[in-house]
Amino acid sequence: MRYLNTDDIKKIGIKWEQTIEAIREAVTILHQHDIAQPIKPYLRYRDPGNRIIAMPAFVGGDVNMAGIKWISSFPKNIQKGIQRAHSVTVLNDADTGKPLAVLNTALISGIRTASVTGLIIKKYEEIYPLEDVTVGIIGFGPIGQLHLQMVMDILGDRISKVLLYDIAGVKMDLIPEAIKNRVEVTESWEEAYGKADVFITCTVSPNGYIDQKPKERSLLLNVSLRDFKPEILDYTQSIIVDDWEEVCRENTDIELMHLQRGLQKSDTKSITEIVCEDQMKSFPADKPILFNPMGMAIFDVATSKYYYLKALENGVGTELAE
Repeated sequence: MRYLNTDDIKKIGIKWEQTIEAIREAVTILHQHDIAQPIKPYLRYRDPGNRIIAMPAFVGGDVNMAGIKWISSFPKNIQKGIQRAHSVTVLNDADTGKPLAVLNTALISGIRTASVTGLIIKKYEEIYPLEDVTVGIIGFGPIGQLHLQMVMDILGDRISKVLLYDIAGVKMDLIPEAIKNRVEVTESWEEAYGKADVFITCTVSPNGYIDQKPKERSLLLNVSLRDFKPEILDYTQSIIVDDWEEVCRENTDIELMHLQRGLQKSDTKSITEIVCEDQMKSFPADKPILFNPMGMAIFDVATSKYYYLKALENGVGTELAE
């Protein structure tokens, strides 16, 4: 069994086009119904703000791998100098159930998350080519940093400006040198939000606060899921989810839109409809599009399988005795 940690993943490196393609393949397999993915349970105890989530899945097709991610999120860790999220993924041979790999790193989860965002950006670009782009990112912890790396890679020189805001402040040394001269740290989320063509939330906010009109035809990527108030529906009904049953719970923005404004599954498009059926074209051309990903275990299995094969190919990681 191969064991991989954060340093091992860093040795392999991140090739965003490849990790985004791994997500696209998983979406295609989902569209073909060759997956198994039970609703993930949340383990909570003592402090209700903390959670540990179990995410099992099987992905068929050419991936043909089963696995489970066990991920904790303890937001107050940041105040203790400890990272918020910790994640372990176990991969099992789909035919025998034999454990093949353990990936002990939250970096894999972050790469998966940013790669899903990247896939939606690419699908948006097929309809609305992105040029002279202003990117807004709220929250500049590890997930925000990975999203900046990802948009730099897939949009490159087409990015004219990046607007960053973090309630705790933005550490300038975490901004890649290649884009520093195009980065502006804003004094409020409103400034980053109002000017962004592509807007990404990467916070740990427990409650929504964004209720203002976004830029016309902007792409809103609600990665952290608890940043928008239901009032956003006054400005757009172009809503994408990865999985309605997963995302319409746990006090997410989608659940509140459902409870307070009557949003239904039929009012949204799924990620398979967007990626495999090109249904983004059905949205009004002049309205913003809001993507809400709860996070799907099939994406963790697909991303982990990608890194497992890279580790074998490059001799990275530690082989553990059974």
